[in-house]
Amino acid sequence: MEKDMKVNKRLLAVISLLAVLLVIVSGCGKKADNSVKKIQDKGTLVVGTEAEFAPFEFPIIKNGQKVITGYDMYIAKAIADDMGVKLKIVNTTFSSLIPDLKENKIDLVLAGMTATPERRKSVAFSNGYYKVENWLLVQKGNADKYAKISDTNKAQIGVQQASLQQTIAKSKLKANLVTESNVNSLTTELGQGKLAGVILDSVVAENFVKQNPDKYEVAKVKLPTPKSQQDISVAARKDDKKLVTRVNKVIKQLKSSGKLDQLYKKAEDKQAELNK
Repeated sequence: MEKDMKVNKRLLAVISLLAVLLVIVSGCGKKADNSVKKIQDKGTLVVGTEAEFAPFEFPIIKNGQKVITGYDMYIAKAIADDMGVKLKIVNTTFSSLIPDLKENKIDLVLAGMTATPERRKSVAFSNGYYKVENWLLVQKGNADKYAKISDTNKAQIGVQQASLQQTIAKSKLKANLVTESNVNSLTTELGQGKLAGVILDSVVAENFVKQNPDKYEVAKVKLPTPKSQQDISVAARKDDKKLVTRVNKVIKQLKSSGKLDQLYKKAEDKQAELNK
């Protein structure tokens, strides 16, 4: 009897030790999520963008200095304010935004970026805050010339590098694609007759028409946008789950209060003011 009790005590001790070791090992494998605290400790939220996508982001001169403003920047400021930190905007090329995010050069991406399945493989995304449509911007007088997708066959069509528009063009068009990092460069070449059209988000295309009504118009062709590629969202690192939760909270508050629409209108008005 006494021998059995000793065996049972040893067995319990071994089981307890294994349980402790299991907790330690699982704890070591799980990385602590300090994504929000790290930003609050440094006192600054660093947001990456590509400021050639009005009204989402565009440059203005303020007090003699060039600053980046726009719809995305207003949302970024709301996120920074919610965290009680300052906002720093890093303006770079669109194609380098996700690499910069993964290399910890920036904390978030707000750049009119759609949460595509391909991008979700490498980064996390917030809930969507804007729905995308895609249009073909053409020279004035050419809207009827491009009425269906087959009309773009072998035409020189411009798309921004690493953009949703490039993905759609590759899968839906049989055009000769011209890829550049800057949207303004593409629209300039369109105006010069070097391109037959440029695929843009509907709001961006509409803005180019508003600014240059004698120069551009939107083609009649319908460019389908898959449902999985319609949401513009905030991009974050995959491990920064607490930061994504915080961003989602701000987006939800902005939506429910109606302020999200107000910020978009504010960005549109600011751009219109610059173009007077």
